[in-house]
Amino acid sequence: MGEWINTILQGLLLGGLYSLFATGLALSFGIMRMINIAHGDFAILAAFAAIAVVEPLGLDPFVVLLLIVPLMAGFGYVLQRIILNRTLGQDILPPLLVTFGMSIIIQNLLLVAFSADTRSLSVGELGIASVPLGGDVAVGVFPLIVMAVAVAVLGGLQWLFSATPLGRAFRAASDDREVAQLMGIDNRHIYGVAMAIAMGIVAIAGVFLAIRANINPTEGPARLLYAFEAVIIGGLGSLWGTLAGGVILGVAQTIGGKLDPGWGILAGHLAFLAVLVVKPNGLFPRTRER
Repeated sequence: MGEWINTILQGLLLGGLYSLFATGLALSFGIMRMINIAHGDFAILAAFAAIAVVEPLGLDPFVVLLLIVPLMAGFGYVLQRIILNRTLGQDILPPLLVTFGMSIIIQNLLLVAFSADTRSLSVGELGIASVPLGGDVAVGVFPLIVMAVAVAVLGGLQWLFSATPLGRAFRAASDDREVAQLMGIDNRHIYGVAMAIAMGIVAIAGVFLAIRANINPTEGPARLLYAFEAVIIGGLGSLWGTLAGGVILGVAQTIGGKLDPGWGILAGHLAFLAVLVVKPNGLFPRTRER
């Protein structure tokens, strides 16, 4: 019994990491109506950028986050303003093609710079520390930190969207970009800020992933898939739905892996399919039909 409780708890906490991946993708689609195919690759790029700083300097990965997150956020703003804004419109194909090209470029650049070898970030004893809950049940300290960060990020975004002028501008640009522009909102800037926030969050997710597991330069598409599944499970437009989607995906994968080591990833995909069959719009959809 204790083993199954541990398995479920691990899945719940893994959902925190998946929700961080999903949140950035949800912002891109929810505000810009853009599916970013390179989303997972940007997370891996942030992780390898952190590795490139940590390995020669010996800094703590959590300290390096203070550098990587602003850099990725700034990169996201510039990328949106200079390139991605030009692709936005009624046709969804241009941003798909452009971000797909970015995905290929990022993977190959990382392969050239870091080779195909797997890498990871070490946080010392924190990476293996756990909190006993009684009996054979215990939870890892680092997964708890990841979940706490995910909840804090989602809570901050919820406040930003509901209680600030910037959040109102985000909602206006999302609902009707033409009317928002007529009302004096600079959509190009708003989209740039949205991408900056999404990139900052995905940088956190990428660094946490490198701390949790070994990564390689071609892992981005798999992370994009998990993020996409978590967003769809939770429902488009629902911030807290991304957390629910990530948790469902994480629990399904850990339970599948417990039953058979080869079933982990498949169980997550089956959970995604099951939700689509029961609720095609996800569990907590909030995006207005357009």
